[in-house]
Amino acid sequence: MKKLLGLLLFLSVVNSYGEIWLPSILSDNMVLQQESDVTIWGWTTATSEEITVYGTWNNEKVTTKAFQGVWSLQLPTPKAGGTYTVVVEGHEKLELKNVLIGEVWLGSGQSNMQWTPKNGLDNVEEEIENANYPEIRFFQVAQQISDTPQDQLKGKWEVCTPETMKKFSSVAYFFGRELHQNLKVPVGVINSSWGGTPVEVWLKKELITENVELKEAAKKLNEVAWWPTNAGLAYNAMIHPITKFDIAGFIWYQGESNRVNPKSYFTSFPLMIKSWREEWGKDLPFYFVQIAPYKYDDPFGTDAAHVRDAQLYTMKNVANTGMVVTNDIGNLENIHPTNKQDVGHRLGLWALGKTYGKEGLQYSGPVYESMEIKNKKIVLQFNHADKGLMKEGKELREFYIAGEDQVFYPAKAKISGSTVVVSSSKVKKPVAVRFAFTNGALPNLYNVEGLPVSAFRTDDWELKQQ
Repeated sequence: MKKLLGLLLFLSVVNSYGEIWLPSILSDNMVLQQESDVTIWGWTTATSEEITVYGTWNNEKVTTKAFQGVWSLQLPTPKAGGTYTVVVEGHEKLELKNVLIGEVWLGSGQSNMQWTPKNGLDNVEEEIENANYPEIRFFQVAQQISDTPQDQLKGKWEVCTPETMKKFSSVAYFFGRELHQNLKVPVGVINSSWGGTPVEVWLKKELITENVELKEAAKKLNEVAWWPTNAGLAYNAMIHPITKFDIAGFIWYQGESNRVNPKSYFTSFPLMIKSWREEWGKDLPFYFVQIAPYKYDDPFGTDAAHVRDAQLYTMKNVANTGMVVTNDIGNLENIHPTNKQDVGHRLGLWALGKTYGKEGLQYSGPVYESMEIKNKKIVLQFNHADKGLMKEGKELREFYIAGEDQVFYPAKAKISGSTVVVSSSKVKKPVAVRFAFTNGALPNLYNVEGLPVSAFRTDDWELKQQ
């Protein structure tokens, strides 16, 4: 009898402390991706119990059974709207309140993605004061590292107010605002970024260690006290835990810290995009920002130019990507340019034009397409310049031309409709052109829609880091 009473008491204690819990990304105020089968998952102390989930948009219940305390299911979502409640039922009941259905994007990278209005922003007081958007929601991922992939992270969903906006990524906010104002739907923005981080920390460790080129390149990264540099550390703690959360796409701003190994960025950056898409199980759009002009150790050096070249290469060779050019809004004296509005706006143009199919919208600056040698001159053709090109100022800047000796000289350049004609009296038989190919280059060439031309080169000569 005593044993039976003891067992009943034990079961009573276990039951009273039993718990169902969810990852932090599933919480009050969240945005769920519209018209999708979103994953709802979590854990339970009742290791094999039945879990039921439903949303108040239709109250249709979806049920699964936990296995060894872990459970997961797919919950169909309607068109954008809200607010709703998501209910999770098992041996206890959880309610996620003030939930919206809309478009969800993940922003990541280093400091230019991390930087908040408090860190420096044009027109900052007015921007903060006007940041009242109840249908924009923020999720800030806490900066942590891990040697192994994690299932949980720190963070919570918050409604966009002046108080929350001033502590959130400026670029991610302006991107989210662009989508919200144009699509007229709720927008959720996740920010998982860390200033100073090289691309290697956002990749799975094995993708670096199993690749000879990337393994050697990673050795060039210098250890610092303020951010991780070892492969996988940020991915494990800040990306892997949310790979089950359904999103519409990625925005990315990073590259400055890979100036020490820019040649490998031609491999590592596309590889990261591929691996993230594999983790989410979808060919999600990936829109990124080309690093801005800055003097670094030498404004006439080319290490940052090599990174920009790798970024342009990635856009041209990886499907469903887009690149924002910032060579007209940089600051040679500030590696964190304070015009984050145009960065977010231009990222938004890519999403609106390519992902959401907005018509009549020019979302890209001119992109070098091909060249033709004519009478000691080189004629350059561009995509995204159908209506023509324009310059700011009297003369085009930052064009260089070379012959077979691979020595580049400053060149004269003139706009001719949607082409640019380049020449130099010092190069009688030109074979190649480079444009804005230095760390601190400040060019002035645009399409008529006002979007700048990316730095580029027409040659495939081996890049020599300076």
